[in-house]
Amino acid sequence: MDKNERRISWYSSLLIALLVNTPKLLALREKGILAQYWHFNPLELLYQFLFNLLFCGLIFQLNLNPSSRLSIYREKNKISLYVILNALIFFFAVFVGGVLQNKLFFTPQLPKVYLAGNFVRLFLSSILTGILIKIVLLVRSSKNKEVENEQLKMAYMQTELELLKEQMNPHFLFNSLSSLSGVIRENPALAQKYVRDLSTVFRYALNRSKNNLVTLSDELTMLKAFARLITMRLENAFKMEINIPAEVLNYKLPHLTLQPLLENAVKHNAATLTKPLNVKLYMDDDLLVLRNNLNEIPTPESSNGMGLANLNERFKIMVKQEIEISKSQNGFLVKIPLKA
Repeated sequence: MDKNERRISWYSSLLIALLVNTPKLLALREKGILAQYWHFNPLELLYQFLFNLLFCGLIFQLNLNPSSRLSIYREKNKISLYVILNALIFFFAVFVGGVLQNKLFFTPQLPKVYLAGNFVRLFLSSILTGILIKIVLLVRSSKNKEVENEQLKMAYMQTELELLKEQMNPHFLFNSLSSLSGVIRENPALAQKYVRDLSTVFRYALNRSKNNLVTLSDELTMLKAFARLITMRLENAFKMEINIPAEVLNYKLPHLTLQPLLENAVKHNAATLTKPLNVKLYMDDDLLVLRNNLNEIPTPESSNGMGLANLNERFKIMVKQEIEISKSQNGFLVKIPLKA
């Protein structure tokens, strides 16, 4: 609970306590109906008011504090436990409040009215409190979505800018155009395919998805085009193996996930005919895995290390999970969660 939510909780508790206890003031009228059954006692009214105030404050605290068990059950959609615990708190408060009131302000004429009266007051308080809790949760959810959208926009813009820099810098263009010029001289037909693949890569990178989530099938189409560009450049020093079952092709992941990972593998590893760069993409249970062998370049191209960090940030916001990165003598491995 933030400061504003705490203020709302206590102001609402105060208002509810006043509303449900105000009818007791009717006992001040000597000929009134209530005065015939209940003698006005300011101390008893003060007790009822304070008990109601504390009850409402407790309900707000237990239901709005993110670390409370009730909030945890609600967030995990354990609705049955959530309702049962709230009901137990309600009945416990009814019993304790009625017993204490009976001990402190016992009236021989109506000894059983305390529990019934306490039940009615707390029941009405619970309904009003529940409505206000729902309103606070809706406002909180709206704020969280706004914050997430802003974080997502910033993370996406940083990733998109970094990718465009990676693709548009002179080094990338030099390698691409140098490979293209060589292919044109040796194989004009292959050069046309190269241009098409290069166009596919740039078009996909520049076309931003409306919701920033794309199907694995779309990502693979772009990845294969990018892999063909690398193959034309490195020839037999680069090998790409993709083994993805058809049933997961419609699963979703953030736009521009796989291409930066493949580019990262090419950028940080030497690729020769004797020690080719082998990249594999496959499923491990419900995780997409991209793995490459290690033949690290002593002085790789400059990198600020933000690519993987930004990618992980987008996954936390959009998929509610993080990517897993591991490095060993056998290779570099990235495990990617997918959204069904």
